[in-house]
Amino acid sequence: MITLQDVQFSYKKNKPLFDHLNLTLQPGFIYGLLGKNGAGKTSLLKHIAGLLYPDAGVCNIFGYEAQARNPEMLQDIFLVPEEFALPGVLPASYVKLHAPFYSKFNYEQLNRYLAEFDIPTDTKLANMSYGQKKKFLISFALATNARLLILDEPTNGLDIPSKSQFRKIMASALDEEKVVIISTHQVRDLENLIDNVVVLEKGHIIFNRNIAEISERMAFEHNLRGVDETEILYAEDMQGRRAGIVKNQSGLETRVDLELLFNGIVKDAAVINNHLTY
Repeated sequence: MITLQDVQFSYKKNKPLFDHLNLTLQPGFIYGLLGKNGAGKTSLLKHIAGLLYPDAGVCNIFGYEAQARNPEMLQDIFLVPEEFALPGVLPASYVKLHAPFYSKFNYEQLNRYLAEFDIPTDTKLANMSYGQKKKFLISFALATNARLLILDEPTNGLDIPSKSQFRKIMASALDEEKVVIISTHQVRDLENLIDNVVVLEKGHIIFNRNIAEISERMAFEHNLRGVDETEILYAEDMQGRRAGIVKNQSGLETRVDLELLFNGIVKDAAVINNHLTY
C-alpha cells in the first residue's frame, strides 16, 4: 500500500504546492493521475519515488518512508520520467549495469518487450529516436518487476501502433502485487487501461474513483439534445453539439470518456463526487 498523509510541500516560501494532501493507492490497480499544467503531478510522483521530500506529513511506500530511500524500497520502485537522457551505450551494456539493482529483474521479459516494441539491440541508446528511447525505458521498467511502477507521460513520442502496443503490454504486466501510476495529458491513451482515476487540483486530491464505479453510475453523451436537464451532471460545447456527463439510469456499464470526466471534475468536483457517493 502507498499512503500520503497530510503532505505539505512548496518550492517557494509561503506558496504551497501541496497543502495537507492525502492519497491512498492499493496494489493490483493501474491509476491514471490527471491534472492541469502546474497542478504538481510530476512533483507528486517524485515524492512517491523519494526524489522530493515533504515539508510536513508522511509519504509511506510499502511500509517505508519514501524520503529515507531505503535500498529495499528502491529495488521495488521504477520511475520513467517525462524527460530523460540515455547514455551512448548499447542496450545490453545498459542492462548489464542497471539490472543488478533490481532483485526480480527478468531478462526474458525484457527481450520479449524489446521485440514487441521493435527496438534495435545493435544501436546505441543515445542514437535512437525519442520514441525508441521511451519504449526501451518502458521495457526495462517492466522487466524490473518492481512493485511500484511510475510512468510520467509515457505515450509522449510514441506513434499510434506503439501506443496500442503500450496499452497491451501494460495490461498484461499488472498483477495483484503491483501498483502502476500513469500521469498524462493524453487521456485518450489511457482509456480501457486504467482502473482508477485520480485528479490533482490546487494542492489536493479532489477525485479518486474506480472506473467500474464511474461507468455504472454515469453515462457520457456527445449529444445532449432531448436530455432532461435534471439528469445532466456536466455539459460543454463540442464541435457544435452539447456534450456531457449524465446520470446512468440503465444500470449497465458505459464507456468512460476520460476527457469529459476530467473536464467535469475540474469544473465542479463536488457534483461528480456526490453523485458517486449517494
